[in-house]
Amino acid sequence: MKRKLLSAVLSMAMAASLMVGCGSAAPAQTQTDNSAAQTETKTETKTETPAQTESAGGGKVGVAMPTKDLQRWNQDGANMEEQLKAAGYEVDLQYASNDIATQVSQIENMISQGAQVLVIASIDGDSLGTVLAQAKEAGISVIAYDRLIMNSDAVSYYATFDNYMVGTKQGEYIRDQLDLDNAAGPFNIEIFTGDPGDNNARSFYGGAMDVLNKYIDEGKLVVQSGQKDFDNVATANWSTENAQSRMDAIISANYANGTKLDAVLCSNDSTALGVTNSLEANYTGDWPIITGQDCDVANVKNMIAGKQSMSIFKDTRTLAAKTVEMVDAIMKGTDAPVNDTSTYNNGTGVIPSYLCEPVFADVNNYKELLIDSGYYKESDLQ
Repeated sequence: MKRKLLSAVLSMAMAASLMVGCGSAAPAQTQTDNSAAQTETKTETKTETPAQTESAGGGKVGVAMPTKDLQRWNQDGANMEEQLKAAGYEVDLQYASNDIATQVSQIENMISQGAQVLVIASIDGDSLGTVLAQAKEAGISVIAYDRLIMNSDAVSYYATFDNYMVGTKQGEYIRDQLDLDNAAGPFNIEIFTGDPGDNNARSFYGGAMDVLNKYIDEGKLVVQSGQKDFDNVATANWSTENAQSRMDAIISANYANGTKLDAVLCSNDSTALGVTNSLEANYTGDWPIITGQDCDVANVKNMIAGKQSMSIFKDTRTLAAKTVEMVDAIMKGTDAPVNDTSTYNNGTGVIPSYLCEPVFADVNNYKELLIDSGYYKESDLQ
């Protein structure tokens, strides 16, 4: 009864949070210090939505996405293209198949073909320095999209969700579902985060572990595999197959003898899908809590079926809308809207950022968040 009441309260809170959308974000952490105790100052700039703003129009925008292999990047690219075209811009949208050289070549072509603004979701945040130096020399503004581009002074702005908060919400969900502040434990947990070349993976991991480390240190949470440091739990390319293979090995070594697995912290839905596939094939105990992120169709179906507990919902339509506002301001020669001027240092200085607030979906509120909002049709999830 206590957990049902908690879920109901959380559902109401998350629905209210979604209505706020990309408003003033809760505190996030720096990329070099994920301590929850750190404070920062945020500056919010109020702006109108693209539909309310007279667009500069007529310019060309290059949009570089990392891959079509994950559902979310297809949605990001499609939303960006649709909204930029509606605002009057010519759009060059490219996907790089998770190949760094391909993404560099695509950006070079965007520069040579007259793009005035570049919106880039990088494959590897440290690998674009040379090509972005060309963009800076050509006077082209660069917006890092969702993933911070590191060690380049060509980056003008950063548009993303509050990535540290994503991890915090995942860690808090596990804490609350296991009632770690009251239950005796111990509970067994395993940890899966994302690609080590993606700066966001460390933010997700840091946010979650800042919640969970206390209970690991107390012995209330136990990582039976012993794999808890970032380098040991990172998943190359956020690959479902890589996560599944690692989970196969963890189950074989630690849980094949009937030891109960209580929770798996997964930073996103592709890793959660790999973990779920492995559990279905190899694990015979009670089903663990599994977190995720992105509300991919396959994972929402798993959530409805009781195979995944929650997924962080990041409405890509909202992030695209904010990015279009940034593009429009740049084209007009004005400052882009930001609400964070202290958190995200890419190695050359703090990048002015707009942070959208994520919420979590579970079986209690997914209809309100995903279907009633028009993000999915009910038939998509059947």
